[in-house]
Amino acid sequence: MRSRTCVLTLAAIVSLGLTPDAQRGPSSTPAAWPHWRGPARTGVAAGSAPVEWGDSKNVAWKVEIPGRGHSTPVVWGDRIFLTTAVPTGRKAEAPPPATGGRGGFGGRRGGDGGSGAGEEHRFEVIALNRVDGKVVWRQVAATATPHEGYHQMYGSFASNSPTTDGQRVYAFFGSRGVYVYDLEGRPIWQRDFGLQMRMFNGFGEGVGPLVDDGRLILLFDHEDAGFLTMLDGATGKEIWRTPRTEGTNWAAPIVVNHGGRKQVVVNSSRKVRGYDYESGRPIWEVAGLGRNTIPLPVQHQDLVLSMSGFISPALMAIRLGREGDLAGTDAVVWTTNRGLSYSASPVLHEGKLYFITDTGMVSCVDVATGQPVYQQMRLPKPYNIKASPLLAGGHLYFATEDDDVVVAKLGSTFDVVATNTLTDQSFIASPVVVEGDMFLRSRTHLFRISEVK
Repeated sequence: MRSRTCVLTLAAIVSLGLTPDAQRGPSSTPAAWPHWRGPARTGVAAGSAPVEWGDSKNVAWKVEIPGRGHSTPVVWGDRIFLTTAVPTGRKAEAPPPATGGRGGFGGRRGGDGGSGAGEEHRFEVIALNRVDGKVVWRQVAATATPHEGYHQMYGSFASNSPTTDGQRVYAFFGSRGVYVYDLEGRPIWQRDFGLQMRMFNGFGEGVGPLVDDGRLILLFDHEDAGFLTMLDGATGKEIWRTPRTEGTNWAAPIVVNHGGRKQVVVNSSRKVRGYDYESGRPIWEVAGLGRNTIPLPVQHQDLVLSMSGFISPALMAIRLGREGDLAGTDAVVWTTNRGLSYSASPVLHEGKLYFITDTGMVSCVDVATGQPVYQQMRLPKPYNIKASPLLAGGHLYFATEDDDVVVAKLGSTFDVVATNTLTDQSFIASPVVVEGDMFLRSRTHLFRISEVK
């Protein structure tokens, strides 16, 4: 499963030299897509992007990426950063013991899980030049034999997208630890938490790191005792750690701001919780999401929008400013269970929330009321969807597993304007847009889509 993440407050965005309306802030700050959900962590890009492309149209370059990794790239200036895991060809003498899964699904290899376990891999961080796609540097963060595998279709050992604050690149490999580099690829610090995560049904790890105001926030939710932790981004020193027993969860944390007070909000299938930013102390909680939480929560004004799309799907609008158990109170402003995303994180734009099911049905709701603008509108043909949508230049972009990226016009009705095919490509990572160019990572390649003037 791939990773998913978060909403930046205005103050936090400004601290990165970015604004909600422009990726280029002061002249000294380069264009950036620093987080897998964009500058404001809402899936919204500054400016426009190409609307039409194909194998021989508007593809500036195409680069093969070694190994297997479903992490979405991030961008700072002229650098693109991504992670991958490359098999070395060495295997353990005996396979790791079955670890068992929640709900009686039959252990580590049940439900299509468990691929790659017992095979040694190089866990790599790669920087490419944004203009020509050439490799600038490539670092092997670790060489290890994973104790547990991943979902054979949708998982990888490099599903946690990296993040950057313009000073450092943070690459999080879950059970293999976190590795931090400067933008030139020089190692700064690393940390191994000594934890072997046991994921539900052997589906694999994939929660992205969150960097905010010089702090690095990491989440370890799995079938055994886990935790949420905040580290100093410059040194790796732990600031706080809060225990969690939520079970497996692939939804990354977000930072929200209400009344001048920051909170860290985390989805899970058991309870959505808000934690004090400075201490990690739990502030509030709400039960109500379904199993296998993956979509990233987002903040709109004083509301947090949390979603799950598998068993017992739910989308909840939770009002900030309360404490304690908020279930059954008016702090839960509205809920819905129709047409929700299982894997993809939503797009938040101008008071509207856009989301898509794994089968390619798109919905839009008014954030203040939960009322649908349109609901469960199908893409032009049946698609499988794992990548999260993106909004750029008045268009929504939906990358599919099936060669195509579908483009729809933003508006009160769902109107598809283009279907762009890249032959024999399957997209699990999400699209990225920087300065008018789109970057698409497929299972095998990275593309720069650039409109020829």
